[in-house]
Amino acid sequence: MTGRKINGLNIDELLKQLPCLKDVHQETVQLDLPFEQIAKSFADDKGTVLLLSGSSLDCSRYHILAAKPWLEVTSKQEKVFIRCRGKESCVHQDPFSVVQALLNHFKLEDDSHDLPIHAGLFGYFSYDLKDRIEKLPRTCTDTGLPDLCLYAPSIIFVQDKETGHARLCIPVPVNQTSVEKTDDIIQDTRRFFFEKIRHRVEREPFSIDNAGFCSSLTKPEYIRSVKRIIDYLRAGDIYQANFSQRFETGFYGDSYLLFLDLFERNPASFFSYIHAGDHKIVSTSPERFIKQNGRYVETRPIKGTIARGRTTKQDLENGSKLTRSVKDDAELTMIVDLMRNDLSRVTKHGSVAVTEHKRLEPYENVFHLVSVVEGELEEGKTSVDFLKATFPGGSITGCPKIRSMEIIDELESVKRHVYTGSIGYISFHDTMDLSIAIRTATIFNHKIFFSVGGGIVYDSDPEKEYQETLDKGKTLIEALSGTQKNVEDTKFKAKAWVDGKIIDQDKARVSAVSPGFQYGAGLFETICVKKGTIFRLSDHVHRLNRSWEKLFSETPPDITWKNVIDSLILANGFQDKVLAVKLLVSKDECECGKQVFLAAFARQYVHRLEMLDKKGLDLVTYPFPRQSPLADYKTLNYLYYDQAGRFAKARHADEAIVVNPDQTISETNTASILAIKDKTVIIPKSDHVLGGVTLKSVLGILSGKGYDICKTRIPKEHFDSYSNIILTNALMGAVKVLTIDGKKIEQEPGICSMINEQLFKLESNTHRRKKNRKESSLNLV
Repeated sequence: MTGRKINGLNIDELLKQLPCLKDVHQETVQLDLPFEQIAKSFADDKGTVLLLSGSSLDCSRYHILAAKPWLEVTSKQEKVFIRCRGKESCVHQDPFSVVQALLNHFKLEDDSHDLPIHAGLFGYFSYDLKDRIEKLPRTCTDTGLPDLCLYAPSIIFVQDKETGHARLCIPVPVNQTSVEKTDDIIQDTRRFFFEKIRHRVEREPFSIDNAGFCSSLTKPEYIRSVKRIIDYLRAGDIYQANFSQRFETGFYGDSYLLFLDLFERNPASFFSYIHAGDHKIVSTSPERFIKQNGRYVETRPIKGTIARGRTTKQDLENGSKLTRSVKDDAELTMIVDLMRNDLSRVTKHGSVAVTEHKRLEPYENVFHLVSVVEGELEEGKTSVDFLKATFPGGSITGCPKIRSMEIIDELESVKRHVYTGSIGYISFHDTMDLSIAIRTATIFNHKIFFSVGGGIVYDSDPEKEYQETLDKGKTLIEALSGTQKNVEDTKFKAKAWVDGKIIDQDKARVSAVSPGFQYGAGLFETICVKKGTIFRLSDHVHRLNRSWEKLFSETPPDITWKNVIDSLILANGFQDKVLAVKLLVSKDECECGKQVFLAAFARQYVHRLEMLDKKGLDLVTYPFPRQSPLADYKTLNYLYYDQAGRFAKARHADEAIVVNPDQTISETNTASILAIKDKTVIIPKSDHVLGGVTLKSVLGILSGKGYDICKTRIPKEHFDSYSNIILTNALMGAVKVLTIDGKKIEQEPGICSMINEQLFKLESNTHRRKKNRKESSLNLV
């Protein structure tokens, strides 16, 4: 099993560098706290995975907490990232084969048959991993989140609800090339576990945007899509397809408190919480996808849902109605047959059997129809073989599976990510238990999103199918909607000025067919504002207007930008803040006759040196010369500079030096550049370069101090021999350069502080004098 090398490694080489599992320490633990409260102490730690079993059903026996991971595995497409003890490697390989290689490497003989798991991988397999199994169309927009996210915890805490006993398991990874004391590792981990439990953390209540939820599909769009699926059914393409819509809103506060609130409302069998660093998963699924225990395997598809009754009589009637439903029976039977076929691909011939069919399972709010399909793994087949043969579950794709997934991709606008993927564990000792991630929310970038869907069949009513998605999302929506009243106090929505109006910034829109979007046919200016004082506004506007005339041979938009900025500051309550204000003007040739898109945005600005906690910036040379007359203008066609910045960041530098085609210095990806030697200021000369507004002011200050200004071509190989190299832009002012390509730059102290004092003080005084004159004239009147 080998993969193409990335970072000089393939999976076999990587495995040689990973530790091996020498032992798993186990001990019985007695704690008075409820399990979910014990887990609460670990909820803020990356890599924590909690699996809670609500209800008293036979698949709800264990609570499991996994924490303090020593190994992390994530993937995106066929790039798999493995982080172990602070070191990260990447292999370009099918993620399922990498997981199999890790299971083989860390394989243990199971000596704890009374525990479902004592060492292994916990996390999620997103629905989008289907593209690594089958060749399918990919036309949905992406979340950017991993396809797979798994952790190997050094703490596994398991409680058997049936007996009440709890066990702490501590896997002990040991380096292959060194001798480590396992007793020390165990004691350190035990100490961490018990100290963590004793530590109490104050948690912030959760809340959502006051505007409520928006969907990936409008109701008419959803109904049209259901009708399209029915057309496919009538044409004989499929027998059923599961179709969903995604709801999204802003989210603030504690995601674990949301998890606890949902668990109290509706304690289903497969509750799970995953802290995956920049995103968190909260799942309230009732459905087991697949389970393995040695060679025994099973799946439990759910099809058929009805609300619980308000009275005992109504409850019995509803349950009876669901079990008699011809439609639900047909749907469940269809999916059971699909799952039998999937299991038969990896099980012994004749071992697959439906041991229970149409079992009525009661939950807090609904009844479900469930079937149990069992089998015995064929010799030589593994957990990963079983997973790939059945993934994703047929109950949330449709039948036949591949054609249903093609239709889902055609009609759903966003990738499902973890929704209808799987959550749970896969052990190093041939056990596995994964739920189907339905009724599952993802919290990412101060947003929460979750999808709800249903199986569409030949006689589906589009209106009722739409309502069913709302009913299925009811618990999540109710839990979140009750917090809306607090949002206005906790989160203010940023305002923007767009086409003459102050609007919520997240409502700013530009047409995807406009030249400004398609070709970057537009311009922008970034301006520094400090406590209401707008610095060098006239120079920025002059550059903006001159560029518009040169590029588009048109009269620039007649806008009093100062009034725009003042209104934007007022609308955001930024009167006493330091701001970065961006003005944006682009072509917008719409059918309605609109020719120009105009916008202004404001954000609070923290100086880069303060943010980086540095006294200057480190530079590297970008190896791709720039040759474009567009460099004379600050256009929206900014990708070259963005890539240069990414290049610098990847090399742990702050800015990238941009060079001319003749390999002479020009500027950096965000700033003008200059050097000072004795009483001479040296400016790099370029055929095409943006005329810096701040640079012009800096040169004026230095000229007034008796410095000579010299513009000359500077070969890149000589530039690091200059002293007193300085960057300037509107937001930073003047900032000294510490290093270039790793070589230290000598700096004379005090130059940048002198420039900045003059750079901002002069205009502040001018603004103050104008304000005083205006107030005096008003007093005279």
